[in-house]
Amino acid sequence: MNQEEMVALWEQHTAYEFVVKDADLAVATMVEDASVMHLPTMSGGFGKKYLRGYYRDIFIPGIPQNTITETVDRSVGSDFLVEEIIMRMPHDQEIPFLLPGLAPTGRTVEVPLVAMVKFRDGLMASERLYWDQAAVFTQVGLIAAEGLPMAEFTEVTRFLREKVTS
Repeated sequence: MNQEEMVALWEQHTAYEFVVKDADLAVATMVEDASVMHLPTMSGGFGKKYLRGYYRDIFIPGIPQNTITETVDRSVGSDFLVEEIIMRMPHDQEIPFLLPGLAPTGRTVEVPLVAMVKFRDGLMASERLYWDQAAVFTQVGLIAAEGLPMAEFTEVTRFLREKVTS
């Protein structure tokens, strides 16, 4: 599988999740023993059969309307892809993969994240996503950022948009 094919498969997979919202199509892009894990919340799982249910019942219904994903940067190797993304969404429903069990706050959340995707036999083998959960908590009011040794989330997204994409 060459780099262009990996990028095309990844973009197809994310379109099936965020645009088409079809679990069967999303899982069709994966090997039988695929894994998906959102590391800050440990939401995801292993195996195509499990992931079909996860996408159908948890992930896809948990994506709020008006969610926007913006690719900031992408690196592609021989069998992997790493993508920096900014995901912006209203917290107007429960989002189990991001804020499990938290009732909607009505606030907008902007999440810079990194997706690490590995490929095998022409399909996706694994997907791991990382983000700063403390920054998410400050945006929905669970913790106060004042006095914490962390950057304001708008500084992070501004840096990514202005410096990384330049």
